[in-house]
Amino acid sequence: MLLIQFETDAGTRRIGILDGDTIRVIDGYATTRDLATAAIAGGQPLAELATASAGDQQIPYDTLLQAGRILPPLDHPDHAHCHVTGTGLTHLGSADTRDAMHKKIGGDVETLSDSMKMFRMGVEGGKPQAGSIGVQPEWFYKGDGSIVRATGQDLDMPGFALDGGEEPEIAGLYLIGADGQPWRLGYAIGNEFSDHVTERQNYLYLAHSKLRSCGLGPALYVGELPRHVAGTSRILDKNGEVRWEKAFVSGEDNMSHTVANLEHHHFKYGLFRRPGDVHVHFFGTATLSVADNIVVEPGESFEIESPLFGPALRNRLARVEAAPVTVKPL
Repeated sequence: MLLIQFETDAGTRRIGILDGDTIRVIDGYATTRDLATAAIAGGQPLAELATASAGDQQIPYDTLLQAGRILPPLDHPDHAHCHVTGTGLTHLGSADTRDAMHKKIGGDVETLSDSMKMFRMGVEGGKPQAGSIGVQPEWFYKGDGSIVRATGQDLDMPGFALDGGEEPEIAGLYLIGADGQPWRLGYAIGNEFSDHVTERQNYLYLAHSKLRSCGLGPALYVGELPRHVAGTSRILDKNGEVRWEKAFVSGEDNMSHTVANLEHHHFKYGLFRRPGDVHVHFFGTATLSVADNIVVEPGESFEIESPLFGPALRNRLARVEAAPVTVKPL
């Protein structure tokens, strides 16, 4: 099942089930969070409640897309209660580089970079037996709900940024129940947009490189994530023509960690189990245009799609000037 959040022409929020090219509007619930809250309270699967609440009204998806009324598939009315985070070094890489990568991690641990040491830790301990805890992954904070962009919206690159590059990823979407229990509502395709040039200067700049906007959606996939997920990442020039394209893969067959292990090491912290909060957690990638020496210019667009997640996610790169910040004594 694919769920879409959108705005009506009157400015009200609605949610619906995407069926082909048409959205069947759900009655009684204005947002994904409202629907999920009711499902948790009623002990009912999200897909079951969505199906039971679907009404007769139908709206073409393209009508909403062209009008710019598609919203991210999950959000919170207070941005501070939506946490956007992620994990890195979690994917094995594409088939043509996997052998070389495994040879690289087979060397003397003392000669490996910190990144390669962590990657090897994931390969060796990221998929524990059920009920056991595996090695913790690299983890980073991206921002709160204010950084999330829906399909069709610009991805802002601040004036101090050295790069604005895509990261095609799957994100887990979560709601914390009234008792502090994390609930996974499903998954969405995403662009975990980062500043790779800043990160390359020094790995300790990773935290800075991640504090950027990100693209999410447009659909929430409700169901278990297949072990193999395939998609395509593209860079479109200012005329909408493809100037770079590459396939990407995800899912546990292509990862060094299980999703459950990544989830444990995020939600093990009590501050991430605050009732009512929303979480968007990116699972990592192995495909980047910057690895092919592509520099994306403002006005060009990112397009990320995978058949599992329905319509493509497309965002244009925009530069936003940033003036120096001065702190005033009080």
